[in-house]
Amino acid sequence: MSDELKELDRLVGKWDVSGGATGTTTYEWMEGGFFLVQRGVLEQHGHQVRFVEMIGREHKFGEEPGTDLISRVYDAEGNTLDYVYGIEGDVLRIWGGFKGSPAYFHGTFSADGDRLDGDWVYPGGGGYQATMVRRAS
Repeated sequence: MSDELKELDRLVGKWDVSGGATGTTTYEWMEGGFFLVQRGVLEQHGHQVRFVEMIGREHKFGEEPGTDLISRVYDAEGNTLDYVYGIEGDVLRIWGGFKGSPAYFHGTFSADGDRLDGDWVYPGGGGYQATMVRRAS
């Protein structure tokens, strides 16, 4: 497991989500430690979304693993969404589709690591504020 992937370990656990989307999400390592799995149920604009996300490095058959931390989200309505993750210190960035995308999340972890505050930014000025608070074990 790469150091950058290990940095995502701070997401492991169950979180309450508030802001422009509300609900719960859980992160756990898939056996082997190469992928972080997020499962969630969120409500946004009166619409419930159930999803699973796999986060890790792309490793195509016969090739070396990729350098970016990518993910694919699968929701219960048959949609897929692709993201690229980046973490540096207490700052988490998630770009929609590709690194540097104009659609992105930029958030900061609290000093104790039990809160993540940030914003989803969409091209054209849209987006919303988002907060995740870790549930006590």
